[in-house]
Amino acid sequence: MILVAIPEPLRSRILPSSLVEQLRAIAPVAVAPTPDDLLASDTRALLAEAQVLVTGWGSDLVDPKVLAAAPTLRAVVHTAGSVRAVVTRDVYARGVVVSSQAWANALPVAEYTLAMILLAAKGVLQARDRYSAVRGGVDVHELLAGHGTYQAQVGIVGASAIGRRVIELLAPFDLTVAVYDPTLGSDEAAALGATLMSLDELMRTSRVVSLHAPWLPSTEGMIGVNELAAMPDGSTFINTARGALVDEPALVRELQTGRFDAVLDVTWPEPPAPDSPLWTLPNVTLTPHVAGSSGNELERMGASAVGEVGRAVRGEPLHHAVGADAYDRLA
Repeated sequence: MILVAIPEPLRSRILPSSLVEQLRAIAPVAVAPTPDDLLASDTRALLAEAQVLVTGWGSDLVDPKVLAAAPTLRAVVHTAGSVRAVVTRDVYARGVVVSSQAWANALPVAEYTLAMILLAAKGVLQARDRYSAVRGGVDVHELLAGHGTYQAQVGIVGASAIGRRVIELLAPFDLTVAVYDPTLGSDEAAALGATLMSLDELMRTSRVVSLHAPWLPSTEGMIGVNELAAMPDGSTFINTARGALVDEPALVRELQTGRFDAVLDVTWPEPPAPDSPLWTLPNVTLTPHVAGSSGNELERMGASAVGEVGRAVRGEPLHHAVGADAYDRLA
């Protein structure tokens, strides 16, 4: 039996009726009455018969107590990205396989990032504000001197699935790409189409810096006072990863000088405090964590998950498995 434990209204958006029918063609399907509490009595009865558990944002954590109540569980298929919020490491000792659809969620994040990189490099955001302020009469060539997409350097911090996809999307453009990732070698970076740099060098030399590292204890605050101070005047910092990776007070102080711009789809805390300067600084583009899958993009994650459920039921290798070795280094 396949047990779907995703809270509404997301469940119907990730798994519309057409995808639910595809699940029913694989095996009987049940929907958890309490997806945020797998041990509640009605859900626990279903859990006891489940071979595959389908989770999403807001699902309960599969921990030792849940595993004890699920003796036939063989797979957890997560319709979203990081699995750390939905399974503990105990699943691996039980032989339960885990799948994440992070690849599907990476696509819209990379597309959002590409759009912002091109707008920032071109100077469109600055031109917009100046044009609105003076209601015409803008000397574009003077205003945008130093901007442009011709051989401008874009710095990618983190060769994650999203970071790698951004590098792929940048390939057709006449830009140069630098990458920082302590797990990456220079040959591998070159194969991606980027030049490997230290974080300091990348921050100092890039017209646009885009952050794509995972949120781990080792990466919290990785973009701090020194890194932000190194950014060139007129550059742009983009964060679609997690706000906790950045020393936000230091970022605010730098942005208040007007030296560079920021595009922030994530903050810490999220949303910013009501009195945060991020709401009103003219050189900040603030969006409400929209880079990831939303709207009809959610169905792509659902379709990927349905394919994984089928493979799990048939005993085939998962295409998007998250093994025990990867669990600790994923966000």
